Amino acid sequence: MKGVILAAGEGTRLRPRTEKLPKPLVEVGGEPLLTRCLETLRELGLDELVVVVGYKRDRITERYGESFRGLDLSYARQPERDGLAHAVLAARTHIESDFVVLNGDNIYAGNLGAAVDRHRRTDADITIPVEEVPPETATRGAVCELDADGRVTGLVEKPEEPPSTCVPAAFYVLPPEVFPACRIVRPSSRGEYELPDAIDLLIGAGYEVETVPFEGWKLNVNTERDIERAERKLSQADGTTGC
Repeated sequence: MKGVILAAGEGTRLRPRTEKLPKPLVEVGGEPLLTRCLETLRELGLDELVVVVGYKRDRITERYGESFRGLDLSYARQPERDGLAHAVLAARTHIESDFVVLNGDNIYAGNLGAAVDRHRRTDADITIPVEEVPPETATRGAVCELDADGRVTGLVEKPEEPPSTCVPAAFYVLPPEVFPACRIVRPSSRGEYELPDAIDLLIGAGYEVETVPFEGWKLNVNTERDIERAERKLSQADGTTGC
């Protein structure tokens, strides 16, 4: 199984850091965000990693080259940052079978391997680690629609009235059929092609979803304050004092 890291973002909220540096190379706790993502997926025992690049992509390809700690790397270019479904679509020529998708500006410490194991064991169509969040948090990203038995029947991106407080952990195990869905999905109110909307199309077409309770923590790094929060969490995990 291959992994895809979505790392084409510009990181405007992290300027001036990102005026000359792509967001994936911004360091958090002494390591670039992308290094942390690569290590997260390497630990899952994947065969190859595909990095979707965009803003200042040469800085990334020059730094990492064709391998990362014994794991093959390849790159796909997203020329315009038009949303995560658009970014996933950029990797289509590298993928032949089920694959993992991870956001390149997230730092994870959790049981993502359980989702990959569940997918392989059950021969699932789609597998998602999920977590319960406060109602106000559920308006900020993708939210699961659930039936009476708690099975996922759809995904909704940034709903004003969330159908549940069960949300994906921004990590998906997907079939290659998601690429046609990414191609036909309509832009959201933000003008972006949303990956949860593409996955929702698959679910509506009968693709079944397996879920795994996400245990641990993840943090989306968009601002200087996010970097500070992430470094505190990382230092606590290392048993150090932190800043």
